[in-house]
Amino acid sequence: MKIFVYGQRPFDEAYYFEKYTQELGIEYNYTTRPFSKEIIDLATGYDAISISTTPVDKECLDRFKELGVKIISTRSIGYDHIDIEYAKSIGIKVTNVSYNSECVAEFTMMLLLMTLRKCKSIMNGASANDYTLQGLSGELLCTKTVGIIGTGKIGRTVLRYLKGFGCKVYAYSFHPDPTLGVEYLPLDELFTKCDVITLHTALTADTHHIINKEAIDKMPDGAVIINTARGGLIDTDALIDALESGKIGACGFDAIEDEGEYIWNDRKQTVLKNRRFAILRNMPNVLITPHIAFYTQETVSDMVRNSLLSCVLEEREEKNPWRIV
Repeated sequence: MKIFVYGQRPFDEAYYFEKYTQELGIEYNYTTRPFSKEIIDLATGYDAISISTTPVDKECLDRFKELGVKIISTRSIGYDHIDIEYAKSIGIKVTNVSYNSECVAEFTMMLLLMTLRKCKSIMNGASANDYTLQGLSGELLCTKTVGIIGTGKIGRTVLRYLKGFGCKVYAYSFHPDPTLGVEYLPLDELFTKCDVITLHTALTADTHHIINKEAIDKMPDGAVIINTARGGLIDTDALIDALESGKIGACGFDAIEDEGEYIWNDRKQTVLKNRRFAILRNMPNVLITPHIAFYTQETVSDMVRNSLLSCVLEEREEKNPWRIV
């Protein structure tokens, strides 16, 4: 089998691509450049491609079809950057990957604790040798009622951690799991009852802007929002209004709407076009990390291996746990 890899990172992914292509008997080539229309023809003669989170629209899919590409594997859990329905309609298979849920769950807890304890302001002050206490008193996590939206592998791991902190926890999911020992609530009731909302659901047409003005209006004053899933789950304009009014007390985000311009790149000398990101980044009660919650050595290994293995399973017409369409 021949696979072409777009956006292979030399400092972490390269070792695992060499290791697993040899183990799986795959012939592969790569570019370190992220996928774009300008380099799409590099996939000529390959059965499958492996990409990261760069967009793949109808035009790209048509071209891949012409080039003979049969499988697109994204090295991510999320796949909203690919036009899934169109890929299905033209017979291109799409797969994603899975990895240990603890990585994002642990990062979620870190963001939540740092947000409640005002760590952004503490660290910014300390970097300027300001060690005063005024304005830096935080809040205890154990006193909070937390609402989890999405109880898949990551959401249920966060649930386990939150119970360990002694929090009251409620959940909302399109697919409730009665074995988890958590009370599921309708979404409106969840918003009303919870001091903290943490997002762990996929971005789909049904979940786009699941946090919007109407949802925020139902939340208690000073509510905290944590998002380590997808930026499009939140209506950013409504969120900014709520932060400015004080309705929302604080946020911890590893994903921001329209984040593609800045994540995983050095932008020190760049004027960012995402004004909403610039506004959020400069708020003292908003902590933003660059979509890095997944990023551990174990996860990189899993992402590379599972991306390659999913393509092999498709070629063999064997059961594939990562098949999307």
